[in-house]
Amino acid sequence: MKNYIETTTLQNIFRILLSVFMIYAGFSHLSFNRVDFQAQVPDWVPLSKDLVVILSGIVEMILGLALLFWKNQRVNVGWFLAIFFVLIFPGNIAQYVDGKDAFGVLDSDRARLIRLFFQPVLIAWVLWSTGAWTAWRSSKK
Repeated sequence: MKNYIETTTLQNIFRILLSVFMIYAGFSHLSFNRVDFQAQVPDWVPLSKDLVVILSGIVEMILGLALLFWKNQRVNVGWFLAIFFVLIFPGNIAQYVDGKDAFGVLDSDRARLIRLFFQPVLIAWVLWSTGAWTAWRSSKK
């Protein structure tokens, strides 16, 4: 499978938007939303909630920067970010199941449930905008 595939202008715009979002989210993990992100760390994780938030914030910033600047590895970065979104999904589920509020908007079961449906959208977004899905499909032909 290729590490780089040509993408459209629309894909590039959405990839850049996602990368800015990831960098911002990672920065917010380390600063003003740190406590809110701790609410997403499931109690069964055997590490300090603060450590998990710090590490995931660093990973988000690295992936966001890679998504923005590492053109020749765009497909691989897309797959890594998609896997990252899958790995953090149990935290979103735990937040819903445990009824933990966060960010001033995730303050009801309904809001937390709706949020769960956005994770697959993020995964599809990254796989489409990086060309990862297209590269995988073309490698199967």
